[in-house]
Amino acid sequence: MNTFGHWLASPWRRTTVAVLAGALPLLAFPAPSLWWFAYVALVPWIALIRSAPTAKRAAYDGWAGGFGFMVGMHHWLLPSLSVFIFVIGALLGALWAPWGALVRHFLAGTPSRGRTAAAVVVLPSGWLGIELVRSWQGLGGPWGVLGASQWEVEPALRIASVGGVWLISFLIVALNVCVAVLVTIRASRVPAVAGLVATAAVTSAAWVGAPRPDSAGTTRIAVVQPGVINGPDRRFAREEQLTRDLAGKDVDLIVWGESSVGFDLGDRPDLAQRIARLSQETGADILVNVDARRSDKPGIYKSSVLVGPDGLTGDRYDKMRLVPFGEYIPARSLLGWATSVGKAAGENRRHGSEQVVMDVGHSLKVGPMVCFESAFPDMSRHLAEDGAQVLIAQSATSTFQRSWAPEQHASLAALRAAETGRPMVHSTLTGVSAVYDASGRRVGQWVGTDASTARVYDVPLADGTTPYVRFGDWTVQLALLVLLAWCATDGLRTLRLRRTAPEPRVPPARTAHGSPARPGR
Repeated sequence: MNTFGHWLASPWRRTTVAVLAGALPLLAFPAPSLWWFAYVALVPWIALIRSAPTAKRAAYDGWAGGFGFMVGMHHWLLPSLSVFIFVIGALLGALWAPWGALVRHFLAGTPSRGRTAAAVVVLPSGWLGIELVRSWQGLGGPWGVLGASQWEVEPALRIASVGGVWLISFLIVALNVCVAVLVTIRASRVPAVAGLVATAAVTSAAWVGAPRPDSAGTTRIAVVQPGVINGPDRRFAREEQLTRDLAGKDVDLIVWGESSVGFDLGDRPDLAQRIARLSQETGADILVNVDARRSDKPGIYKSSVLVGPDGLTGDRYDKMRLVPFGEYIPARSLLGWATSVGKAAGENRRHGSEQVVMDVGHSLKVGPMVCFESAFPDMSRHLAEDGAQVLIAQSATSTFQRSWAPEQHASLAALRAAETGRPMVHSTLTGVSAVYDASGRRVGQWVGTDASTARVYDVPLADGTTPYVRFGDWTVQLALLVLLAWCATDGLRTLRLRRTAPEPRVPPARTAHGSPARPGR
């Protein structure tokens, strides 16, 4: 064992290295945005796991790395969740424990060519299985999916239109596995190179074969970003002022950010009338977001509400997927103590039951989402299927202004646009606000966290249906089939070895009445 191997013999040192190695992929995401680093970011973690002396230790290395990744990816939640962020990190990090054992199973020692080739397919499939499980809304949703780090890489965005962000994740992990084998296992370099060539071939085929969105004209959409303003009345007044400045700019729709209205408009007709007058002055419907207790039903809702020149149009979307701990506490009777150590929700908000496509006039239909719903690929895909021409996310990250969260959140809209072939508008209270065309490319400039302004974007519309919208999450389904096939094959191999193993030779037992040589004596 070399010097570094002796140093790693300490469980605490090894765990620390695993945590740090698991956190390395964070550098590929905003704000660092070193997107190219994603292609090698997993290599140190994989190299550490394959050197584990036992499968149990490899699973622990996977868990520790997952903890580092989860805590690092959500570090900006620390002021809100306090020490609870480490509890969440430990729970979600456990999803990587089986993956750690899987890495060691395929790559420990000097694997055969067949085992190395299988690793290039099975290990990325295992990673997608983890991303699928943690994408459940109750576990925090798909924030920090590895493929999302490629949000500004045009070839990757085109690949997203074929297999969603999942296909990008799969290819990134496959590439990391190949590089890890090249670096750490000299005898397996030939299959590693073959894996690199195969990964490049799949990537090129998806990139070349992906259909381009067809142009279908443009629409003018304005986003209103008031900035950090305390108090719902002062915020509303600033939004009103900024919206009034849009008069005469020939906009088709005006979008306010999440929680832009702090009162139920059914209970405050005066506010509804003020918004309606703004719609009359600007000649455009206004999509606001109400965060308040409903007057027509019990509970607090976050809702996208459309207001036209004649008042409330009746179009309303109630947020369906709420943020755990931020907007509700799962199993409140058990975890309600989180409110005493952080800024967790004091009262659970209510959720809506269905997505809504709104006709906002000017022959334009939009599909609204609220806050971290833009992280869910299936929601934007369903809106595109239902006829939305423009996807809209209303968000607010005022609590996390000086962190990586605003830029991470804004980047997700690029993936959703590319996946669906529909432009997307990400409108926030406090930044970052952004607009992307149907290919996921940025339209105009971001509105940063230091701005209080209204900005107009000429948004290119697009026709056609992407393979991802047509076929859905086929990449994840294929990955699950790969895992099932491997489990079945490995199980049959183990059973066959047990059946064919020779019976141990046991000499006949001697008794008081005889012996093998002299029976009966």
